[in-house]
Amino acid sequence: MVLGILAWFLPVLFPFPVEAYIGPGAGIAFVSSFLLVIVSFALALFALLTWPFRWLYRTARFRRALGRSRIRRCIVLGFDGQDPELTDRFLAEGLLPNFQRLRDLGCYRRLRTSLPAESPVAWSSFQTGCNPGRHRVFDFLVPNRKNYLPELCSARVEPSSRQLKVGRYRIPLGRPLIRFERKSRSFWKVLSNYGIFSTVLRVPVTFPPEKFNGLLLSAMSVPDLRGTQGTFTYFTSDPEECTRVTGGMVVPVRLENGSAKARLTGPENLLRTTGEMLGIDLEVELPRNGSPAVLRLDNREFELPLGNYTPWIPLEFRAGLGTRVRGISRFLLRQTEPHLKLYMTPINISPGKPVLPISHPWSYALYLARTQGDFATLGLAEDTWALNERVIDEEDFLRQAYLIHDERERMFFDALDKTRHGLLVCVFDITDRLQHMFFRYLDGDHPSNRDKDTERHRDAIPEMYRRMDDLVGKVLERVDEDTVLFVMSDHGFKSFRRGVNLNSWLRGQGYLTLEDGSDGCEWFQGVDWARSKAYAVGLGGIYLNLRGREARGTVESGDQAESLKKEIRERLEALTDPADGSQPVSRVYDTREAYRGPYTSEGPDLIVGFKPGYRASWSSATGGITADIFEENTKSWSGDHCMNPADVPGVFFSNRKIEAGEVDIMDIGPTILDLFGVPVPDYCDGGALLPS
Repeated sequence: MVLGILAWFLPVLFPFPVEAYIGPGAGIAFVSSFLLVIVSFALALFALLTWPFRWLYRTARFRRALGRSRIRRCIVLGFDGQDPELTDRFLAEGLLPNFQRLRDLGCYRRLRTSLPAESPVAWSSFQTGCNPGRHRVFDFLVPNRKNYLPELCSARVEPSSRQLKVGRYRIPLGRPLIRFERKSRSFWKVLSNYGIFSTVLRVPVTFPPEKFNGLLLSAMSVPDLRGTQGTFTYFTSDPEECTRVTGGMVVPVRLENGSAKARLTGPENLLRTTGEMLGIDLEVELPRNGSPAVLRLDNREFELPLGNYTPWIPLEFRAGLGTRVRGISRFLLRQTEPHLKLYMTPINISPGKPVLPISHPWSYALYLARTQGDFATLGLAEDTWALNERVIDEEDFLRQAYLIHDERERMFFDALDKTRHGLLVCVFDITDRLQHMFFRYLDGDHPSNRDKDTERHRDAIPEMYRRMDDLVGKVLERVDEDTVLFVMSDHGFKSFRRGVNLNSWLRGQGYLTLEDGSDGCEWFQGVDWARSKAYAVGLGGIYLNLRGREARGTVESGDQAESLKKEIRERLEALTDPADGSQPVSRVYDTREAYRGPYTSEGPDLIVGFKPGYRASWSSATGGITADIFEENTKSWSGDHCMNPADVPGVFFSNRKIEAGEVDIMDIGPTILDLFGVPVPDYCDGGALLPS
């Protein structure tokens, strides 16, 4: 009986904080493979029995929509972070002939981005045609108003609150809550209501996947198997590296008789009352007599080529009572002497045996895994933090990024070949990740250039733009007169030289107070909330410590709050950098003026629009308070876009001419709806660019 209950109700939450990218993990739940088999069989049986009725209904709806449609197919290529200034430069240099061809066929415009200019906010505005006051995604991170701690804005995974304790086991008696925090409706869901099929690949902020008439593979916010947004593992016999590396899991190993043994740590086993970590025995046998190194995981062996990534290696963690949790990782043997240095990517959820819903329908991820092999499922799959920590070098990062990009291209062209009618949207991340990590090669004065590995990657960004141009060329070859092609980015890029700790500034101005005897803190530890008026979370958001909203609020709504906001705005806009006297803040926005919609009051009270070169500091984003307000950015992460939106617009290309002088990211969804003859919902802030 217990085993039967366990097989059906086995949700577990893993709330690990991690510094990779910007913040803590979303948590993760796993179920046994037995449950997945049973559920998939039941769903397949139901689908088979109801298929004739659903086919008739959808066909009728599609034919009605088709009669109003002006196009047969729409393709949206998203290149996250493609910058218009760099695009203009490379167009002028003749590096982008296919972008030029697309521009000449139709149009090319700068694309007005969201406030703030962050990927989760911008792509949510793209999906819904709405401003953040209507879709409720305000930042990567927002504060939990009960404890002030940062948490992911777009998704939440919570465990079952009911548990049955049986000896050393604790058995959940309910299903986990996997909640999609973005509000409003995506335009592909609106299309679905009119019978138009869509395929949506890796658009940020699509986890957990929503149900609609189509296929979807989730992206940003999909956690790794440990429940974080991406935690690498580094096995090293170098004692100095054991204390130097942060932001990942460092495992010290000892070389003995040509091999090293360690424990590969997976997720926490919350089936056990002791809560120990699940793990796999790992052994590395060093090269002998010209043969490569060997990786042993339990009783399986894999070749470890020196300096090259392995293919995706399946990992299986046994939680007990027949429960197994499956993931995949790549390994990179960086060095064997004088020290062993072995890097392991974050443990991705296995797409062939997913423990969380990462696609719609659930079987779509399985289809991709069966037809194309394993692929990265982590929302932020390129391991930027491992490069920041020098656990991998620039060449390693480039190879990893292109391995992931090649997977995405295969998925996209598979979908393109199968999409004869309807919508296809695919977002490619490599444009964003490479500009984050290699922008210093475009900025000779960047502080991180003192530690550059080599000059041979100075062309990494131009080469990436050239490869995206090749991709556009391949798509243009498959576009006919009944197909509309949009190529777009969510924002642009600028150099990120200096970080501004907004919490340190608030403290210095008397708005945020620490407990007596404290000089600084992380995660708001040691803040005296009874004497604090404002605090900062995320990459530019400032929140008033509002009475009745925050757990220990001190500021009254109304005149007191409005006066405080005005005071903070004026002081921040007058802030100067002691390094050179420049002013880092372009504008501070009052969201009650900038946003419209029912969720406006849930967002930040103020948003700081930094000038190019500046951004909220790493520690400020997660509630850290440091002695200095300003800090040099010496990380490889040298480019950014979390700045004043007017300074980091995106790009918009179309194979159809448009008359509009300005294009907003909120216009794209309504434009596609209108092209398919579907009425644009009244709640949309954007409008159609190609009216009939």
